[in-house]
Amino acid sequence: MKIKDLTDYLEQIAPLSLQESYDNAGLIVGDPSTEITGVLLCLDSTEEVIREAVKTGCNLVIAHHPIIFSGLKKLNGKNYIERTVIAAIQNNVAIYAAHTNLDNVHTGVNRKIAETLGLKDLTILSPKQQTLRKLVTFAPHTSAEKVRTALFEAGAGSIGDYDSCSFNVEGQGTFRGNENSNPFVGEVGKLHQEAETRMEVIYEKWKEKSMLQALFASHPYEEVAFDLYSLENKNPEVGSGMIGTLPVPLQAAKFLELLKKSMKTACIRHTALINKDIEKVAVCGGSGSFLLNEAISAGADIFITADFKYHQFFDADNRIIIADIGHYESEQFTIELFRALILKKFPTFAVRLTEVNTNPVNYY
Repeated sequence: MKIKDLTDYLEQIAPLSLQESYDNAGLIVGDPSTEITGVLLCLDSTEEVIREAVKTGCNLVIAHHPIIFSGLKKLNGKNYIERTVIAAIQNNVAIYAAHTNLDNVHTGVNRKIAETLGLKDLTILSPKQQTLRKLVTFAPHTSAEKVRTALFEAGAGSIGDYDSCSFNVEGQGTFRGNENSNPFVGEVGKLHQEAETRMEVIYEKWKEKSMLQALFASHPYEEVAFDLYSLENKNPEVGSGMIGTLPVPLQAAKFLELLKKSMKTACIRHTALINKDIEKVAVCGGSGSFLLNEAISAGADIFITADFKYHQFFDADNRIIIADIGHYESEQFTIELFRALILKKFPTFAVRLTEVNTNPVNYY
């Protein structure tokens, strides 16, 4: 299997278009046409991880955090980023990262955290807008079913827990082909009326290319009429953070004990414990302070994330408990998520979890 085969699959799950503007997800080092000898999964692709990849015969490292966030102007080995990239190139090790694009999907990093804590009834905490579009097209009645099916198979027509969603209305289409045309129905130079079906389907914007290919391949007309619309609707499958409920409410102190054990953290920085049971829990892997107001508005009793600054803790204002468990700790199970996703598609493929602890923070 080539690197591109694996990365294309991962990008079907977490499209690169879903990464935040500051991010640098995707293939960072390496040739996508290279045959894979082994895959090493990690949170951070450090020098030590590259050495581990070489030692274990893995020529592809898949990381959550991109080793390069901004452009490199020199490769002199003066910092850990440059040294890691140099080591990867010298040893023919490719580096791929799935970062905020994996954070922003319903089946991504935040779901893994929520499932680790045993939460249920999971939904995106802050759904994104402008990720959905609508296609309107027209086809002869006799071809409408074929076109609809092709669009559904290309990923159009999914809304929440439902698929094959469309709206259809019958009407009359008119057209006249010139001397260069070869009409499917009607005659050259003559105005023709055809009983047609107008079809409308919603789709996620990153599926547009394959959806249009399916439309053109399945449609009988020489010239296909269609319209594309951008939608302001929030997408319940895409966005930041996640919120869910505990099967049984717990006292705040008891929940913190559960949190510390489940997330394998040596320290939890938290605000004052509110005198009420914890039932509704919001989570965000990594730096999630930007979601505090959304967690409060959603009625969460506690918000679990990392990288809160001193003055930001005051913003809880006794409305919610903030629990900062550490950046690495909040995302450490991402490598298990990578493994599960890869083995679901390629069950016989060999993947390794790094044995290197890349957490730069130590506790005394």
